[in-house]
Amino acid sequence: MDTVTLSPKFQVVIPQSVREEIGLRPGQKFCVLRMGNRIELIPLRPIKQMRGFARGINTDVPREPDRV
Repeated sequence: MDTVTLSPKFQVVIPQSVREEIGLRPGQKFCVLRMGNRIELIPLRPIKQMRGFARGINTDVPREPDRV
């Protein structure tokens, strides 16, 4: 697990290994979510990049009869 430091300007540098694994680019935008005492950064992707992201997902989940 990498450790980062919050700068006086409230900036954080995402470690290079994480940037490369996820494929982040300079200027990329993120959705910021606060979950209790945790912060999550979710990269926003163009809608064209999202095409087919759920391909192969298991849709066999039990559903209530009124939700089908």
